[in-house]
Amino acid sequence: MPLERVERRLAAILAADVVGYSRLMGLNEEGTLARLKAHRAELIDPSIAEHNGRIVNVAGDGLLVEFASVVDAAICAVELQRRMGERNADIPSDQRIELRIGLNLGDVMVDGGDLFGDGVNIAARLEGLAEPGGICVSQAVVDQTGGKVALNLEDCGMRALKNIAQPIHVYRVRAEDRVPAALRPTEPAFTFPDKPSIAVLPFQNPSGDPMQEFFADGMVEDIITALSKLRWFFVIARNSTFAYKDRSGDVRQVARDLGVHYVLEGSVRRSGQRLRITAQLIDAGSAGHIWAERYDREVTDIFAVQDEITQSVVAAIEPQLYAAEHVRIQSRPPESLDAWGCVIRALWHLGRITRDDLESAEQLLHRAVSLGPRYAKAHSLLAFAKLSGVARGSSDTAIAFPLAEQHVRTALALDDNDPWSHFALGLLETLRSQQEEAIAAFRRAIELNANFALAHGCLGGSLAFAGKSDAALEAIERALRMSPYDPFAPLFSHFAAMAHFASGNYANGVERERIALRARPALLPARRLLAACLVGLGQVDHARVVIADALKADPGMSIGKDAFGYAVFGRQADQERYVAALRQAGLPE
Repeated sequence: MPLERVERRLAAILAADVVGYSRLMGLNEEGTLARLKAHRAELIDPSIAEHNGRIVNVAGDGLLVEFASVVDAAICAVELQRRMGERNADIPSDQRIELRIGLNLGDVMVDGGDLFGDGVNIAARLEGLAEPGGICVSQAVVDQTGGKVALNLEDCGMRALKNIAQPIHVYRVRAEDRVPAALRPTEPAFTFPDKPSIAVLPFQNPSGDPMQEFFADGMVEDIITALSKLRWFFVIARNSTFAYKDRSGDVRQVARDLGVHYVLEGSVRRSGQRLRITAQLIDAGSAGHIWAERYDREVTDIFAVQDEITQSVVAAIEPQLYAAEHVRIQSRPPESLDAWGCVIRALWHLGRITRDDLESAEQLLHRAVSLGPRYAKAHSLLAFAKLSGVARGSSDTAIAFPLAEQHVRTALALDDNDPWSHFALGLLETLRSQQEEAIAAFRRAIELNANFALAHGCLGGSLAFAGKSDAALEAIERALRMSPYDPFAPLFSHFAAMAHFASGNYANGVERERIALRARPALLPARRLLAACLVGLGQVDHARVVIADALKADPGMSIGKDAFGYAVFGRQADQERYVAALRQAGLPE
């Protein structure tokens, strides 16, 4: 019998798998699977479809994709890794789902929907050579994408790959250059500023109703004004952005015209007595969405709604821009960063709260102060880093407090109108148990920037220590409403738990601490207060387990150091309850 003819074709093959998948599943099966499904549904599968790819095979954490065009395949690969990096920016490093990708162009055999042959096998072997978050490609890919996709490649030489007869010339795509030429902007009309630069475009009014037009324009003007008060942002003036009113166009081109990294756009719709406002923040370099939100409000006082939405949008944008700036510069080595770059990278580390991250933040901020000794924010954040070590229990107060105070005073002397300077002062006074002074400092920071979510949240912490639980919860809820995805949101939840403990509402305290610890397991003060709240509920055995786990993370933790050392509850009865609960939970004296 004659052999059946085998169908063959030339194809670009992308092979991807998850780094350390077995380890991640061992740590948290359900969570890992849920996050992988979310990445697939929200990013990976849509990106493959957008670039005309076909998923050939899925096996656990592995993925095999066919593209008719190697250019489409290369653009898809770099976009996947860039966007996965953005999604992982706020995830602890030991919990990240990171991909390795191998890309090859070669002959494949077709059997139904499956593909076989060296073209596929080489892609799989290249994937195994890639670093976490990286891409390795073959010479065939380089030959066919030259001049079409600008990739800065590291030549890894000829490599012998398992079960492949001939050595393959392998290239690694450099991390800082994983942006395809098709997505790169042409030369901007203006030089990009060093700090975050943003243009707020006129919001669309699909209805054509003049009253909605008035509302939309007024809100955009207010957003521009509020952003302009954040002196570390470069904001395009209203007259320039309103030139784009009633004009449709590519936001990347608008950004090139205006010389900005980010664009905010949105729309306003009215139905009866309800308004729906949408807003989205876009990275103009890739046209990727950094943040998006929808607001539905009853139209009672139109100006109150305008003020509320403006405040919410500006408060949410600020931490998102910091996160986006961190992603933009994370591939650059620390020694190449200017003072602003050091501050941005340090802010990211500060939000993670681990001992190692705080040490990294301090190193970056010392460099920032050295590069810009008159840069007030660098001094403020260096004080913040040192005080965060105290709050976590990993720094000696006798050393940290004087150094932090020195940088706070320097920041205030350099720029008394910088809200971060007053924020750092408030944090210092909080940890020194001078709560009235702390409250005044945080309120001054908020006067200077009403949308400063971190200051609102930390004001709530000081109010909780002072025994003003209702006012504390109000300030914390304002912070969370302003910036629900803030990297410091777990800290806000911890402060809410403190307020609940002070008022004797232990069940709510337990709930808020569990929220905080799910997001930031390294937040040791939250573990102590969780144990205290559990004792308050009569769950002493559970509280002892919590303290035992906390002592594994910090064997030096004690009542004397961590309950009397700093930031004690202002009311003696609250402090006595707290100390008694920690004793019952097994915290050493």
